[in-house]
Amino acid sequence: MAAFPAILQSEWTKLRSVRSTLWTLGLAFVVTLGLGALISVLANNNFEDFAPEGSPFDATGTSFAGIILGEIAMVVFGVLAVGNEYSSGMIRVSLAAVPQRATLLAGKFAVIGAVAFAVALVTVFVTFFTGQALLGGHSTSLGEPHVLRAVFGAAGYLTMICLFSAGVTAMLHNQTLALGVLVPFFFLLSPILGAVPKVKTVAHYFPDYAGQRMLLVYQESGQPYGPGQGFLICLAWTLAALGGGVLVLRSRDA
Repeated sequence: MAAFPAILQSEWTKLRSVRSTLWTLGLAFVVTLGLGALISVLANNNFEDFAPEGSPFDATGTSFAGIILGEIAMVVFGVLAVGNEYSSGMIRVSLAAVPQRATLLAGKFAVIGAVAFAVALVTVFVTFFTGQALLGGHSTSLGEPHVLRAVFGAAGYLTMICLFSAGVTAMLHNQTLALGVLVPFFFLLSPILGAVPKVKTVAHYFPDYAGQRMLLVYQESGQPYGPGQGFLICLAWTLAALGGGVLVLRSRDA
């Protein structure tokens, strides 16, 4: 049986040797920071339009306006990190070296999660401080209530979305199919259902909606639940996808 640290080292080598995955992580940083900075400038210059009357201005959420684009990049990273090995046929070599399929996939998910969290953490902190600098007198700080939690929540959300995508790809064994499922799910199905009164309650328990609750500093009236429940729901989706990936790999040929 291969030692787990050796599996982690192997997975890290495979991950960093594929340029497309590294470019995707860089893109997640750039688009999250760029759009967040742009919205922060607009909010500072047109504050009355960004601050609803009678509601507190969420300076943290404003700086994280680019999270939606960063989410796309993290989904793609999760898909590529798993799918490249299937598309190239290298998964057979990996299974020959590590016959314990669950252990192999656990090592892969651990490396993907660690890298995603490290990049997400740098991204959200740089984005937060840049956004607050651009908001001028309307800014907030990490010392304000719930702000630090929201910043770490943003990093956790991006990481879990990435791992969820990796788990779905492991179940489907095909990166093109995985993207064909995940992109419409997150960016078409979820928003559409969320806008339909009779079924929007269902969309409230999708991983993207639940994860975005983790970014809230102020819980507005009408929201079904807060950041803590959002974390648990998003975590449940993530663990289900990762577990499904392990079960599929153990029960069928690569």
